[in-house]
Amino acid sequence: MWRVKLSLLRALATVLPLWLLSIWIPAEAGQPLNYPLTRMVDQVDELHGVKVADPYRWLEDLDSPETAAWVAAQNELTFSYLEKIPVREKIRQRLTHLWNFERYGIPFTEGGRYFYTRNDGLQNQSVVYVADSLDSPPRVLLDPNLLSADGTIALTETAVSRDGRLLVYGLSAAGSDWEEYCVRDVDTGADLPDLLRWIKFSNASWTHDNRGFFYSRYDEPQGDRLTAANYYQKLCYHRLGTDQSDDRLVYHRPDEKEWGFNGQVTDDGRYLVITVWKGSSDKNQIFYLDLLAPNAAVTELITGFDAQYAFVDNDGPVFWFFTNLDAPRGRLIALDVRQPQREQWKTVIPEAAETLQGVSTINYQFIAVYLQDAHTVVRVYDLEGRYLRDIRLPGIGTARGFGGKRTERETFYSFTSFAVPGTVYRYDASTGESVVYRQPKVNFNPEDYTTRQVFYRSRDGTHVPMFITHRKGLAPDGDNPAYLYGYGGFNASITPHFSISRLVWMEMGGVYAVPNLRGGGEYGKQWHDAGRLKNKQNVFDDFIAAAKWLVENRYTSSRRLAIAGASNGGLLVGACITQRPELFGAALPAVGVMDMLRFHKYTIGWAWVSDYGSPDDPEMFPILYAYSPLHNVRSGTCYPATLITTADHDDRVIPAHSFKFAAALQAAQSCDNPILIRIETRAGHGAGKPTTKLIAEAADQLAFLAHVLNVDLASWTGEKATTQPQ
Repeated sequence: MWRVKLSLLRALATVLPLWLLSIWIPAEAGQPLNYPLTRMVDQVDELHGVKVADPYRWLEDLDSPETAAWVAAQNELTFSYLEKIPVREKIRQRLTHLWNFERYGIPFTEGGRYFYTRNDGLQNQSVVYVADSLDSPPRVLLDPNLLSADGTIALTETAVSRDGRLLVYGLSAAGSDWEEYCVRDVDTGADLPDLLRWIKFSNASWTHDNRGFFYSRYDEPQGDRLTAANYYQKLCYHRLGTDQSDDRLVYHRPDEKEWGFNGQVTDDGRYLVITVWKGSSDKNQIFYLDLLAPNAAVTELITGFDAQYAFVDNDGPVFWFFTNLDAPRGRLIALDVRQPQREQWKTVIPEAAETLQGVSTINYQFIAVYLQDAHTVVRVYDLEGRYLRDIRLPGIGTARGFGGKRTERETFYSFTSFAVPGTVYRYDASTGESVVYRQPKVNFNPEDYTTRQVFYRSRDGTHVPMFITHRKGLAPDGDNPAYLYGYGGFNASITPHFSISRLVWMEMGGVYAVPNLRGGGEYGKQWHDAGRLKNKQNVFDDFIAAAKWLVENRYTSSRRLAIAGASNGGLLVGACITQRPELFGAALPAVGVMDMLRFHKYTIGWAWVSDYGSPDDPEMFPILYAYSPLHNVRSGTCYPATLITTADHDDRVIPAHSFKFAAALQAAQSCDNPILIRIETRAGHGAGKPTTKLIAEAADQLAFLAHVLNVDLASWTGEKATTQPQ
């Protein structure tokens, strides 16, 4: 799709309108741009009595020759602009140099073996290794880099059988959400004949006889698989050595097209716990199947979609669940399936002042991971819910992992922060001791950087936290370049993490700021609810208030301030530059949801109604219409310099969102600030993107910002930067 060279335009001259072939004369970076002309059509929809124009509707036809030519023309303009930025190559070299460090995934054990991923630095995809013990030499089990020349086949799922002898793994091509499952013999490294297709939003869970596994799939899509809506997911069981067409249908609901299912076999092998989800809502149901009872049917355990429930573990018929029912910040409950009535549920770990993110069981203890003002705190409890200890972390940052089984003594976790690359620790639950298992070595000094957390007031007076990181010694002179990143949605918590591209930005003298906007999960359900549906404008107000705080406190100025976000964060950036274009110097909206009146018509877009509401709802339509980035572009406005990024195989947020938004901005722009769109080929929404593409995209974004924000890099060698631009 869209692998159309500019030279092909001549060959298309007989089928394309002449307007598209008279395109532009490439401009020097910094000079006014002559954008490719984009045809406008008389497409007007009437929604709830309101006539809504959609002049670029034809760009939703992703496979048409006209769209292909438009993409080629836009990419040619964008890359000709970026190539003329002198510092671009220096930035790319610095990114490549820093990116080249060994990094490990969090190990897990099965059948007495250890499994983990490792990347030697610049490998496009991380490699799966297996070892018989922590001290024995590992061997390569699966190297995705051998599956494609350009690294665009990515590993998406791994599940090892109970005996540690078989690996089911998922693969995605070119960034698509669609996966294929294969099975590999751990001893020989050879693949079995089993191949499963049309899998999306699934996990794999083995039965304890090691003869098969549960997974979720859709029917083969009718029409374009990159845009067709995904409904009617099915939970299936695959028996090794059989064809997928013979897989047993475990559960589906033909009367509930939006329901999806994830199956998890309990550690004792007795039950299949089925999480029933509906769209992107954090409210779900729980069903189960007794795998040892002959001819057992699926039992509906928790119904009503009234809260979030996450299975933790079980002790026979007693199930432990994380839930936010009657506890907006989360609690742990025990439920006996023999007496499942709600009045019989028992609280094991009550709601705390901090937000409970998840619970696991190790060494007959609960490990509870909390967020305290958007950074991780970890506490240990016994099985009765009595507090035992905290797990000491190296500082303010993000910890994740802590997986394993109740009978095991050890677990692994990683810790990261804005200036600390992800370090893997081994935790001995019997002694409470953590020791470094793998620590990456990146060619920079973390002590050169400082992070502080501030709290600012949003438009309605709400206090919002924000992390600010930069090189030590940076003076708040009101003119530093700043990079403000946000998300604000779907109960997702944005916590400290390490990024090579952000590190290079700070080396170049930049400030990096991350506010924890409403709509996220940092403070539990109430924080999420305060930024969704009719409250969505709060998210944009929080982000705008963060920008104003940075300016008022002299970290930067509006002309030196860039904002960035991806997916729902791309919507955030699009909404903010259309609401307050004068407040920002640059914008980097990535794979954004820009058309809030048609997002629900493609792939999994219907699932986002839980956060956004539906444009088909007469109460939600005016709210969505009021902030939809595409529909709030105003002709004659000076918009900040903008580099939109998307990808040709994004089947999560289809690229037409970005196409139409770019066309509208280019047509409306009233000043010389560039409006560019960078369209990656053989890539998707972001997951599994190969290292080469990650580096290239980061280099282009940083070079664009350095140029349009007028960052003085004369003293930056690409190895050691001054504390701020001179």
